[in-house]
Amino acid sequence: MIKSNTILSILFIVVTLFSCSKQTQKVTSEIVELGAMELLLSKMTLEEKIGQMTQYNGFWDATGPVPEEGSSMEKYNDLKNGRVGSLLNVSGVDEVRKLQEIAVNETRLGIPLIFGLDVIHGHKTLAPIPLGEVASWDLEAIEKSARMAAEEASARGINWTFAPMVDITRDARWGRVMEGAGEDPFLGSLVGKARVRGFQGNDLSKNNTLAATAKHFAGYGFAESGRDYNAADVGSVTLFNTILPPFKACIDVDVATVMNSFNTLNGIPATGDTYLQRDILKGEWGFKGFVISDWGSAGEMVAHGFAKDLKDAAIIAANAGSDMDMESYAYIRHLAEAIEEGSVPIKYVDDAVIRILKIKEALGLFEDPFRYCDKERENSLPYHKDHAALVRDIAKKSIVLLKNEDALLPLKKDQKNILVIGDLAQDKNSPLGSWRIGSDDNTAISVNEGLENKSVSFSYEPGPTLISEPATFIKEVVINNEDKSGFDEAVNKAKSADVIIMVLGEHGFQSGEGRSRTELGFPGFQQQLLEAVHAVNQNIVLVVMSGRPLILNWADEHVPAILETWQLGTETGNAIADVLFGDYNPSGKLPMCFPRSVGQLPLYYNKLNTGRPGPSDMVFWSHYGDESNEPLYPFGYGLSYTKYEYSNLSVTKDGTNNILVSIDVKNVGNFEGEEVVQLYIRDVVASVARPIKELKGFEKVSINPGSVQTVKFKVTKNELGFFNTNGKFVFEAGNFEIMVGPNSVELEKKTIEL
Repeated sequence: MIKSNTILSILFIVVTLFSCSKQTQKVTSEIVELGAMELLLSKMTLEEKIGQMTQYNGFWDATGPVPEEGSSMEKYNDLKNGRVGSLLNVSGVDEVRKLQEIAVNETRLGIPLIFGLDVIHGHKTLAPIPLGEVASWDLEAIEKSARMAAEEASARGINWTFAPMVDITRDARWGRVMEGAGEDPFLGSLVGKARVRGFQGNDLSKNNTLAATAKHFAGYGFAESGRDYNAADVGSVTLFNTILPPFKACIDVDVATVMNSFNTLNGIPATGDTYLQRDILKGEWGFKGFVISDWGSAGEMVAHGFAKDLKDAAIIAANAGSDMDMESYAYIRHLAEAIEEGSVPIKYVDDAVIRILKIKEALGLFEDPFRYCDKERENSLPYHKDHAALVRDIAKKSIVLLKNEDALLPLKKDQKNILVIGDLAQDKNSPLGSWRIGSDDNTAISVNEGLENKSVSFSYEPGPTLISEPATFIKEVVINNEDKSGFDEAVNKAKSADVIIMVLGEHGFQSGEGRSRTELGFPGFQQQLLEAVHAVNQNIVLVVMSGRPLILNWADEHVPAILETWQLGTETGNAIADVLFGDYNPSGKLPMCFPRSVGQLPLYYNKLNTGRPGPSDMVFWSHYGDESNEPLYPFGYGLSYTKYEYSNLSVTKDGTNNILVSIDVKNVGNFEGEEVVQLYIRDVVASVARPIKELKGFEKVSINPGSVQTVKFKVTKNELGFFNTNGKFVFEAGNFEIMVGPNSVELEKKTIEL
């Protein structure tokens, strides 16, 4: 049994000590010919290879006694016998070290484990949910947020995250919209790249990095009816132009791993989709990392009706290119038999294992399997003050001002008789969002605490509680629809207030995985409370906390000021107070449309025009009889405490069919502000019908009152082209509309011919 920390170290020692021997010359030539990981592969048994392709959930307290019976004992024996390549949901240096010691010191080849965890929007310190972060349109801040998460998670022994989620999402009913970048593939691609760079750093072998995972490959965000795990059925044009670009962007910045998805796409479960995994990902794109299944997704092909049993699922998944099996036990139980009978070529197993070993090598785990096990570093990072400042910065940038009638905001800190209403205003748990595995419950700064930290004088009435039982990650949230205690007290107190801050929304565990909704209004008694308070006092600032777009029709019609604050993480209350009282001028823009009705969903700005776009005075055009086609708040929308004027749009072309665009943006208000200047295009006539507009550039600029900023863009064939029905990228000459403005609706436009 080999008892070394690293196979590479052994080879180096052998070469050094016996440099003149023929045997060493043979070993050296093997290394040159095969490479270190290929040489290691050649020494592995089939059982050990399949072990590398197997990931188990944390099954045992490694600092406690050895398991004695049941499945934990079986997994423990697999670990000792080199039949496990990775563990997930294990964190903490002590736990990681104990398990790594078993892998390195007690298995035959001493191959280190890779430890994975869902590090989604922070670890100990939590940033805003990803959809909220994207509302900042600040790629540098998003990258810093992922870098912070990597610093904290890696200090606890983790070296692999199952993020970023780069699924494009058009349906707010789907709970996992909170985990992505919204509805636009251009923005989603840039955000995906920023997050990969943040997680992986500029040198993956450093001990403060995480191997990133682009997920879910592919089509998961297009789940029918917005119901999680449901089927997706899209055409090739949508697949290549909307769904795949963010994944390709992540591949372009060397993302380490890709996770396949739970759904079927055009009838094929993604885990068993050869076209996606072998032809596109590993073939056309040349992806060098490895593919991990989602939790149990290989075994779920049986329920899909695509595999007859778990053995059949193992065969299908391995042949399709799914390299590591997360928690379905398909490979560990059945892959060896499938290989022996010829159902799976051994070359596919070898390819999968080499990919896995090379990511471990890139992480530096063969050089030092314990590089992520620094106890001193672990103790120094929890709730680091610099990290609190960082997430506060990104949180305030993520807040979107939806309405500000009569300039009610910002409030003055010496404002008299402020009343705060809403159970969520005192909640320290819900604002943490759905994914906070590495953090502690009830650690968010509440809105009330944020106001206190500003030394703002206010009174508070919670109104009815939002939930009637403690909320958890694995259970449905139980909304209080029975007990109205506190309702009348809040309404009565509102009568005499000068200004009311109402904090309403959905609970942090109402969005996320498995949390689809058909009703997107305020749950519980919140809407009733809002209307009752408004009936006695209209001077309301509505603070909306949510993990997805909600339907805010009534509020938009009646309430003078509305802020969308998402779930902002650890520094929630401080960030909201910064915006409420003008210490930060809101600059956020929506990454998803906010619908007027659930009946509009899926809803997205970059739609096709249809053959009958209307409007018409007859019914024969594409519309609803009872609702507008348009969202309440469009993609890219967000107000400021100041005003901007757009003028002097210039659209020219250079000698290589690049389009040069410039526009002047003037701050005509009284506050310094940051504006996200957005550029859209439309290919007017093409061989494939193109959307009415597509985001192809944006710039976030800071402008002083009275100042003008000239913003310039260059639009190339990369932005003007598209994928045709055969998945081929083409550029077609013709007329292009160039549109620039503050959102996807209010746009200056010119047409140019190429």
